[in-house]
Amino acid sequence: METLQREHIHAVMRLAGEGMPLADAPAPDPVIRESWTRCVHEHHLDPTRMQEAIILPSHVVREHQERLEELLHIARHGLEALYQQVAGLGYCVLLTDARGVTVDFIGDLQLDVSLRHAGLYLGSDWNEQHAGTCGVGTAIATGQALTVHQGDHFDVTHIPLTCTAAPVYDPLGGLKAVLDISALTSPQAKSSQQLALQLVKVFAQRVENANFLRWFRKHWVLKLHPSPEFVEISPDHLLALDAGGRIVGHNRAAQLLLEAEAGSPVLGLPFDQLFDARFEELGRYLRAMLSGDQRAVTLARSGRVLFLHAVPPPVRWSTAPAATVASLPDAGVPVPLARLSGGDPALDRQIQRAARLVDTTMSVLITGETGSGKEYFAKAMHQASLRRGKPFVAVNCAAIPETLIESELFGYLPGSFSGAATKGKRGLIQEADGGTLFLDEIGDMPLALQPRLLRVLAEREVMPLGGARAHKVDVRVISATHADLAARVREGRFRDDLYYRLAGAQLALPPLRQRRDLPWLAHKMLGEHPSLPRLSPEAEAWLRAYAWPGNLRELKNVMAYACAMAGKDGVIGLSELPDALIGGDAAAAAPASAASSMPPEAQLLLQYLRAAGWSVSAVAHQLGVARMTVYRRMQRWGIRPPDRAAEDPRI
Repeated sequence: METLQREHIHAVMRLAGEGMPLADAPAPDPVIRESWTRCVHEHHLDPTRMQEAIILPSHVVREHQERLEELLHIARHGLEALYQQVAGLGYCVLLTDARGVTVDFIGDLQLDVSLRHAGLYLGSDWNEQHAGTCGVGTAIATGQALTVHQGDHFDVTHIPLTCTAAPVYDPLGGLKAVLDISALTSPQAKSSQQLALQLVKVFAQRVENANFLRWFRKHWVLKLHPSPEFVEISPDHLLALDAGGRIVGHNRAAQLLLEAEAGSPVLGLPFDQLFDARFEELGRYLRAMLSGDQRAVTLARSGRVLFLHAVPPPVRWSTAPAATVASLPDAGVPVPLARLSGGDPALDRQIQRAARLVDTTMSVLITGETGSGKEYFAKAMHQASLRRGKPFVAVNCAAIPETLIESELFGYLPGSFSGAATKGKRGLIQEADGGTLFLDEIGDMPLALQPRLLRVLAEREVMPLGGARAHKVDVRVISATHADLAARVREGRFRDDLYYRLAGAQLALPPLRQRRDLPWLAHKMLGEHPSLPRLSPEAEAWLRAYAWPGNLRELKNVMAYACAMAGKDGVIGLSELPDALIGGDAAAAAPASAASSMPPEAQLLLQYLRAAGWSVSAVAHQLGVARMTVYRRMQRWGIRPPDRAAEDPRI
């Protein structure tokens, strides 16, 4: 290995410094050669160094993630689907922002230490200025999809790696992110990564197109492809037009095509100027079954023929009550899911994702603190799906004794074990046939049973205890946990293959203390009582400021108690709230008398900060403002966190 490193350093210094390749070594690709030159002459990197991977602190990583939050939600399904394609070949999947910082990552948790050491990890910084020639950094520098394979890397610490990356552009033509698959080891030949390169390019375009369609869901969207058979299902080029027929967005492929056609940027140009068709006539391209000739359009300058499918702006309609739909605009959210939120942005994002998943066969993993409503969410997904008329079977993996969970889940035949019923028993998995199987607290599934559950997910069949023939089952599996399953995989307490099978899509529910719709939830629970009591402003402020360790379960108990205590006037004040809630610690209490003299907006900010455990990032997210805005308001009103507040009575 040391000999290989010395040879690599010599080759880099000779080529980048003197412009001459070694006589007995093949010259690198022009893209790699140019990157080596940049590393030496522009980035001033030393090829003799042994640079360890740069892993940024978690709070810095969160800031990078927050800036890319919407794209992260869109891209996650693509990352999971890509990982399923390449995991068996030893790859991990990374998504970085435009600065090269890894903001999402999927890899073999058994290789956690090795991946982190190599920098194939969440928070790693792969900017070419720091890391030298590498997949992510050089893709950012060139704007191209590429493979940086073993000795292509500038830094000798990276030469065992193979990294294939493709840029993801936003609809205005700016570099938004980079999708990368990397492996710790690989065959020697760079040609072995051709399939990897094609896969990354395909999935990067899928993420890019999904982001495009989210941006322009209220605009005309034009899908274009050289073939009429693929124009609707897999268009190469996407354009967005405003109400006047001007181009307001494009995917990367459309940008390159049309800028070559026009000889200049095309944003703002009329559609009619680039194509031999009129904007007013786009209606003739709406029908799905037009013949190829009818769908053809010609680029005005080059005469190139493409096929067009036009998608008009959506008609405004909703499937949920008006009060709820206001928090979920243009989402087409089914009523059972829409009823779960009163306008909390974090929950709304999960609901919108769930709405797109309800009728897929993909397994879903719901995470969140105990009592945060994971089973309610799973039931709503079931009720919103085409399976709603079929069984919803909930299994609490932590509540069934380990000695019984196998027979409860899989069933058994007569006489299969001592104490078995004489007629045998259908298992809960078979009871859910045609419907939804909800596995709560999946992290407590005994390790010995996990391979059997994996077979159910992979083969869609179940083998009863004592049986010799498997039974086919059609079940949608939704699981939930409050535990860190990834940590349990690393500890050897949970199978990684089962984890990735269960987590086809992950939905994270916010804890109650972070939800902005808490008053709506409280009033909704009060509406379930015949006396229809109402909260006083003081009681509502107290509920907002309380930390809610028990989440929705605790809130429901508090509302039930308050309803029982309410007087004839039907008003719930502080005296009607439970003593345990009123007597909580300072962080859980309502604004003190000293704070009551503060302006109302200052009191509200103080309540948010207390409820969020003094996380400024969380409060900024809840209020929809920048973190610096929260800091400025805290400074203006003299609000300081408890660890710096000394005897300040407002804290």
